[in-house]
Amino acid sequence: MSNPLLSSFATKYELPPFRQIKIDHFVEAIESALKEAKDEIDAIINNQAEPTFANTIEALENSGDKLQRNASILFNLNSAETSEQIQKITQDISPKLSAFNSEVKQNEQLFARVKKIYDNKDDLRLNGEQKKLLHETYFDFVRRGVELEGEKKDRFKEISIELSKLSLSFSENLLAETNSYKLVIENESDLAGLPADLIGRASELASKRGKDGCWIFTLQAPSYIPFMEYADNRELREKMYKAFMTKCFKGDKRDNQELVLKTIRLKAELASLLGYPSFGHYVLEQRMAESPDKVMEFVDDLMKKSLPKAKEEVEEIQSYIQTKGDDIELQRWDWAYYSEKLRKEKYELDDELVKPYFKLENVIEGVFTTAEKLYGISFRQNEELEVYHEDVKAYEVINEKGEVVSVFLADFFPRDGKREGAWMTSYRSQRYDNGKRIIPQVSIVCNFTPSSTSHPSLLKFREVETLFHEFGHALHGMLADTQYQSLSGTSVYWDFVELPSQIMENWCYEKECLDLFAKHYKTGELIPADLVDRIKKSSTYHEAYATVRQLSFALLDMAWHSLSPTEAAAIKSVGDFEDQAFSSTELFPIVEGTNMSVQFGHIFSGGYAAGYYSYKWAEVLDADSFSVFQKNGVFDKATATSFKENILSKGGTEHPMELYKKFRGQEPTPDALLKRAGLA
Repeated sequence: MSNPLLSSFATKYELPPFRQIKIDHFVEAIESALKEAKDEIDAIINNQAEPTFANTIEALENSGDKLQRNASILFNLNSAETSEQIQKITQDISPKLSAFNSEVKQNEQLFARVKKIYDNKDDLRLNGEQKKLLHETYFDFVRRGVELEGEKKDRFKEISIELSKLSLSFSENLLAETNSYKLVIENESDLAGLPADLIGRASELASKRGKDGCWIFTLQAPSYIPFMEYADNRELREKMYKAFMTKCFKGDKRDNQELVLKTIRLKAELASLLGYPSFGHYVLEQRMAESPDKVMEFVDDLMKKSLPKAKEEVEEIQSYIQTKGDDIELQRWDWAYYSEKLRKEKYELDDELVKPYFKLENVIEGVFTTAEKLYGISFRQNEELEVYHEDVKAYEVINEKGEVVSVFLADFFPRDGKREGAWMTSYRSQRYDNGKRIIPQVSIVCNFTPSSTSHPSLLKFREVETLFHEFGHALHGMLADTQYQSLSGTSVYWDFVELPSQIMENWCYEKECLDLFAKHYKTGELIPADLVDRIKKSSTYHEAYATVRQLSFALLDMAWHSLSPTEAAAIKSVGDFEDQAFSSTELFPIVEGTNMSVQFGHIFSGGYAAGYYSYKWAEVLDADSFSVFQKNGVFDKATATSFKENILSKGGTEHPMELYKKFRGQEPTPDALLKRAGLA
């Protein structure tokens, strides 16, 4: 069979021809696309004409299109539908891509052309988006080491290549560790407290694994989280917790400790080569927060407001345990269990009461209808569109004029080839080509509770929030309307990218929105108003604890990425360093042999290095933004149109604060967040 990755795609909307693509096609296709991209770069460098915005900046922007396309397919599959063969190819290809990128951005002849245009930018009559593209292009060269000389330039390239390898190895180890653990229960009495649908799925999994009459629980979220919340057997909760928190921390071939140390040393060295005190300084130069000092000021301010209350919440659970007659000291594997019990007593609310109203198919229709009411887009499933796995659903996204403005792929259930968590990605970003809008190909990937023989897929409320969250990211990609793809959609500052996702979560708490889709899967009854009220009231339950937990991860992230090369080289123990970073926020006794850093994929393989604070930063933005909807109406068309035109469609074409002020009319304040979180 000929290699479909070598040519243009003849599929509808030029989606990847997944049915035709074989794994061994990737090596040839990416090697070919690399050569093509190098030829395109050489043509720019060797152009004898004077450098212009069109023949240099736009030519750079449009170069390597096939390479980016093929690499996107490979890396997306490596996250959502991987195998040993895909992992090996990715490990081989990634350093080559990193090397090519370094060669381009460190090419002095090419930079001379870019610099000449940049130095004369005031005379070029560029529009705002062109100015932004020129700015980003110029500083991308500078930040990739083009002005370094000799050995320093070579070393920068070496580090970039090595970091790409380490990131892949980190995520591969974590996926393998997650998939390898199975808790096999043989005695039915050990299932006490667990929901019926969870038990049913565990029984089905055991049968598939040749363990009839048993139940198997895994470290994947739909199995692990409800087990920790409901299992009465404390010894088994402890066993599951330790299995989860010792991933990649056992000193074996999948141990990530040395990868963490190598990564932070290389990052510190890379930043130092460019004259930055730490990797955090390097990263945050291109963030709304601007510097580690501002991040720490932001985190410390929220910590002061939340830590005292978080301690009270932990004490409340310890007291609650005593009232239950359980003579134990509260441990980490007890928190979710007793917290869920107390929540049920306080609010007459638990996941099992709520889940029947959130059948997955209904929630999907609900998020689609929400987008239609806000932004005038509808979703039409098209089973003829090619997808990479039978679980994936493909949709055409249609505007009010009847035009297809995007393709949307949805992949909801866990499987062995998919990494943990939930994320949005794309196979192609939006852009314009000779006046024609090239539609984006956007995907969200989740790990929701799957259906079983006895129950459809019923989502917990937090899973409903996750779907709305990731769909908010997808809207940012689908509604993009920019000239250049490098400024399109989610190509924005990292501490701004979470605004479109986190604001979407707010609609989950609005009865007007819930009435669109929250119907009992058996009776069709709309979710009762009093149940919605209880969901709202419980939204601040243990919010201080959750805030401290998230801020503690931000502190750990900043601790790793605020090190100088000398300080990074001096770190000998990942565990000791983490304990010190967490020391001011610890609410439980330390559990020996457990570690967060070695499985902190966000910062060691997911792009959030020196950026985990951005979740809380964006909460300030989303709470402040949603207050406008609350004032004008949660489906107010004028407010939604302003948010679409000033935030969702604009991508990275302007500084995010300028875009925000165009929507909000002012800079954000934390008041709305503190009120929402019960911390005012």
